[in-house]
Amino acid sequence: MRFSFALSALGLTSRSQVPLQPNLPNPSAMTMVQSSFQFKEGADVFTPEDLVELGRPGVGVANQAGDFVVIPYSKYSFEEKKRSIYVAPLESTVKPFKLPLVEGGEAFWLNGRTLAYVVESEQKNLEIFALDVLYQPSTNDSAAVLSANAPILLGSFPTTSASNFRYSTDGYLVFSDNVYSDGNLTTVKEQDEAWENRGNTALVYDRTYERHWDHWVGPKTQSLFSVRLVQDPNHMWTFGSEFVNLLAGTGHSSPVEPFGGTDDFYVAKQSVIYTTLDPAFEEERAWHTKQNVYIVSITATGKALELTSGSQGATHSPVLNDAGDKAAWLELDEDGYESDRAKIVIYDLKKDVRFTLTQKWDRSPGSLAFSKEGDFIYFTADDHALVKVFVLPIPSTPAKSTTDPSLSPKYLKPVTIIEDGASSGLQVLPYGRILISKSSFTSPNDVFLVKGLDVLQAQMTQSDGTAKFTGEVNQITNFTARDLEGKNLSKGENFWFKGANDVDVQGWILKPKGWKHGEKKAFPILLLIHGGPQGAWEDQWSTRWNPNVFAQQGYFVVAMNPTGSTSFGQAFTDAIAGDWGGKPFVDLQKGWKYVLENYPEVDADRAVAAGASWGGYAINWIQGHPEFDFGFKALVCHDGVFDSNYNGFSTDELFFFNHDWRGRPWDKNSEEVLRKFNPANFVHKWSTPQLLIHGSKDYRLPETEGIGAFHALQQLHIPSRLVIFPDENHWVLNHGNSLKWHYEVLRWFDQFVGKKD
Repeated sequence: MRFSFALSALGLTSRSQVPLQPNLPNPSAMTMVQSSFQFKEGADVFTPEDLVELGRPGVGVANQAGDFVVIPYSKYSFEEKKRSIYVAPLESTVKPFKLPLVEGGEAFWLNGRTLAYVVESEQKNLEIFALDVLYQPSTNDSAAVLSANAPILLGSFPTTSASNFRYSTDGYLVFSDNVYSDGNLTTVKEQDEAWENRGNTALVYDRTYERHWDHWVGPKTQSLFSVRLVQDPNHMWTFGSEFVNLLAGTGHSSPVEPFGGTDDFYVAKQSVIYTTLDPAFEEERAWHTKQNVYIVSITATGKALELTSGSQGATHSPVLNDAGDKAAWLELDEDGYESDRAKIVIYDLKKDVRFTLTQKWDRSPGSLAFSKEGDFIYFTADDHALVKVFVLPIPSTPAKSTTDPSLSPKYLKPVTIIEDGASSGLQVLPYGRILISKSSFTSPNDVFLVKGLDVLQAQMTQSDGTAKFTGEVNQITNFTARDLEGKNLSKGENFWFKGANDVDVQGWILKPKGWKHGEKKAFPILLLIHGGPQGAWEDQWSTRWNPNVFAQQGYFVVAMNPTGSTSFGQAFTDAIAGDWGGKPFVDLQKGWKYVLENYPEVDADRAVAAGASWGGYAINWIQGHPEFDFGFKALVCHDGVFDSNYNGFSTDELFFFNHDWRGRPWDKNSEEVLRKFNPANFVHKWSTPQLLIHGSKDYRLPETEGIGAFHALQQLHIPSRLVIFPDENHWVLNHGNSLKWHYEVLRWFDQFVGKKD
């Protein structure tokens, strides 16, 4: 594209990207070269191997009494992978108790002291066990002890695919599973065998989705089921044999694929609330995001009742209060736009009235939880590249349904409770407490207990928008503290600058291992570009794109959140639509200039960049625009867009392209945007050495995007390498593949900007 100002006005010096060289060796020979590259290692270095082998705590879940929490935990080594769960007390100094899960499985609470554990048996079905947690308080002679008794088999499920378990204290277990059109769990195994032995491998489609995320869509769909699970007066558990399909005959499927889980439904006493794709778009799923919210009896007696108005886009995170008389969920306005602003909707089930609570709040909540009394709503939300925890009081139900009720100030501005790191797993507990799991740039998840919320709620009730949280935040677990001790991971430094249209833009800097202030041109610089594009670099842990891994290898890491990023207001997020190659790159150039001007320790002649998904698009776009003058000596594109026009036909979720590119590929508006911002249109300007990485199971951006870019680079005789992971999707998840990914990326950078001894 052309800018309306000269690049020299930005203060960028002439550091052109590596020019096209006519007499390079045969690029195909590069695949035969044995590299001597090695990671920087040492007791004080957090290496890619350390990242792969570091324990991975999940999200903590407390029992109903709120005195114990269970946390799933996995730890991989190149010898074996270990899965386990930890049980930790919330109001005691007793160390967490570890329960190894040799065969994997899922664990969840049944009551205050009993865990259920579901695991696949040798007979190829899922079995459910009950496990009592034993707590012996301390005495004058002994310390407190946490242990567990031997598991007791309760029964089994008809399949091996049951998952996403939620238990109702009224004696029902609700879960999801995949079934055929008859909706019957007990016939799944027989129909699976018939499908596998059908005599051919053909997959035939008359509508989308034909494939989704990383799998070809088969004849089964997800549904919700309930089964009796009760404890008698003698504390003996009984697991029922009748599995009731709660969605039978509705045309609904929940959780919503490909990522839906327990966040797509909620259980309270005798009711189940869930979200599902609007069945009216059964024939057009790939270009619609509209989801409806329904409530149904836990025994499927009576018809499922729709709670949404019918004019919404996607819906997420439906919840019920403990009394079961109010529901809440997150609702987007626009069908076909997955990154529209999410708003909290409250539904009064007694009065049959719904109203939007956060119509005037310019952030998107991510998860919801009612207070125990049901008069406050707690939620997480991304704000300025942090995932914070907030709370709002719930006003009286208006006389009629409305998307914009008239509310006093105390209902308009959420009060912040947690404002650092990235919070998840929000759960309200008795006695004015909440439980969260929180990660950061320097640590994976740990569990935190927040106290004093009863005081805050009283202040919010009495004041008119001036209350402030003054309670306690206590860390319960320290899963990886010992393994990370002495590594000196960067906490990340916030920086702000003026971007396109003079808008404030935020970024992170992570300084390299061995940083010395004032040592000029001492460190290579790496620009990381996030995907989405409606996403953000946030202060949270990642097992894939972890900025500290690069900083520990000696790179000055810059991670900016340009136009299109989330957590900075909806207008900033929306501004990238139809402008993929425009304002975001003005932001990146101005942010790059800011960094180079303020950090003389950086060696701008050793600059590299990497990005995935939209970040991969950005890499390909930068390739074709040397006038941006970043001066990169090497580029890495992971699962990125090469030909935007092709992407509009080949991606699985067509709604995404249709929204962001202003239409279908053949529509007039889209054609104009494609001519302007398609990287494939600028291949003739490519010149910088580039590594391409792609997963063969990536159906969001098929692997031919990476192969096409590689073919272009090869024919232009530009140093290039292609790494294909046949068994990976849009993400590299396999531990061995992750290590290989880091090796190839860091080796590529080192080849062009590493200091040679």
